[in-house]
Amino acid sequence: DTDRSRGLGDVYKRQLLYILMGKEVAVMAIVYATLIVKGKKTIDQVPSLIRKQVEEILADLEVTV
Repeated sequence: DTDRSRGLGDVYKRQLLYILMGKEVAVMAIVYATLIVKGKKTIDQVPSLIRKQVEEILADLEVTV
């Protein structure tokens, strides 16, 4: 029974990690979008991992890149 509860704890930790990673990606996408709007970065400088999210944010702001 303790093995099972330990396993469930690992599942919860993994889920929390995925949630936090998702939030981190969202925050970084907002940061990059802001830097693009301010002219400090270009879309080509955005890491490929978050480029889609940055493009979506810019589209919502009606910013063309």
